[in-house]
Amino acid sequence: MQIDLRVLELLSSKICHDLISPVSAINNGVELIEDIGGSVDDEAMKLIGDSAVQASRKLRVFRIAYGRAGSEENLPLRDVRLVAQQYFTGGKIKLLWDDSLALGATAAARGALKVLVNMLIMTEEMLAYGGEIKVCAIGEEGSGGTRLEIRGRNIHVSQAFGEALSQETAVENLTPRTVQPYMTGLFASRFALQIKPDSFEEDRLDLSLVKEKSEYDGQQDV
Repeated sequence: MQIDLRVLELLSSKICHDLISPVSAINNGVELIEDIGGSVDDEAMKLIGDSAVQASRKLRVFRIAYGRAGSEENLPLRDVRLVAQQYFTGGKIKLLWDDSLALGATAAARGALKVLVNMLIMTEEMLAYGGEIKVCAIGEEGSGGTRLEIRGRNIHVSQAFGEALSQETAVENLTPRTVQPYMTGLFASRFALQIKPDSFEEDRLDLSLVKEKSEYDGQQDV
């Protein structure tokens, strides 16, 4: 899979944008300690601690979403679930991913959990006012794929967003807002997976991650 230099630039900008807030807060905490004469203040330590945890959580999810993790071999489902849950902790989006939910088929499909993490990151752009995302299985133990049930006020899915997800956007027309759906669709295509909208209303959207059907699916050997 080859990626255009512009896509790398936009993706790097996104990562830096997402990390600048917690990293800057850590720096502010250090400066606060310096301003009060070098003694450790409870407020400063809390600022540093919370920001360091936030930055660490983002880095863990970015490693799965954009790095080699999940591409060469599958990651344990419980690890991916934990990383995703921590990523959304304390934010305005609530992730509902039951620990007992069986996603055997998704966990077994190469690259599927990686694409699922990218889909979760993608929902942040949709839920500007916050909301919740529920991870569900399609069929027994996810035999038919995995569905994200996205709920929130004024879910934003523009035409440009949809075109980027379906790889219909020219690379030169990508923006910081559409690079994430573009990458999500690119990874899905690489691993022979499809992202399908099942329903869409103003405050609800269902997105399914399923395996692409080949011309031989449903045919019996003779």
